[in-house]
Amino acid sequence: MACTHAGAAEVHVAVAANFALPAKHLAEPFLRDTGHRVILSSGSTGKFYAQIKSGAPFEVLLSADEATPRRLEQDGLAVPGTRFTYATGRLALWSARANVPVGEALLQKNEFERLAIANPRLAPYGAAAQEVLEKLGLWANVRSKLVQGENIAQTFQFVSSGNAELGFVALSQVESGSHWLIPAALHAPLNQDAVLLVRGKQSAAAAAFLRFLGSEPARKLIRSYGYE
Repeated sequence: MACTHAGAAEVHVAVAANFALPAKHLAEPFLRDTGHRVILSSGSTGKFYAQIKSGAPFEVLLSADEATPRRLEQDGLAVPGTRFTYATGRLALWSARANVPVGEALLQKNEFERLAIANPRLAPYGAAAQEVLEKLGLWANVRSKLVQGENIAQTFQFVSSGNAELGFVALSQVESGSHWLIPAALHAPLNQDAVLLVRGKQSAAAAAFLRFLGSEPARKLIRSYGYE
């Protein structure tokens, strides 16, 4: 017989594209444990900020940065004191093909036709990719070859479909092909913060999901995807 939970509800969560798959796999044990169902919407952090300001019905934001939840607090759209870092992401340069010598030397050679990055204005992973290229002195050289995705999921799709030979993606997305784990010193830390939005202030399901996100089982699953 299925287990039922008194007061089970739904929580609407806006999740940064890089964390969409881990969030889906967190939603399953959360449903089992609490009976609360997580309704996930994934996209770029910058777009979510605009949507939340326009009244989108999200109750929790799992951002790809620290700045956006902080701005939402300042705007009066997030509940003060609920923000915390749920994951620190890692950036990777990725080719969908196996046995490609992906690394700084490949970027320096500049012999590829297309390099995919997420839009630096909307996606923190895109901003980190731009920072890497600038620190390596390559931004001006590769700008004409850039293909920009709206978010990191679209950037991954550009590479996996062959529309770009290389792309800067989240390490959590890499399962095959060849990749170079970008040294952390080449970009600002990708600390990803969660926050309770004002629309979720009275939601027991939203509060429970944030507690679950900080639990050891959740942290173990998050680490398994390459986050720190």
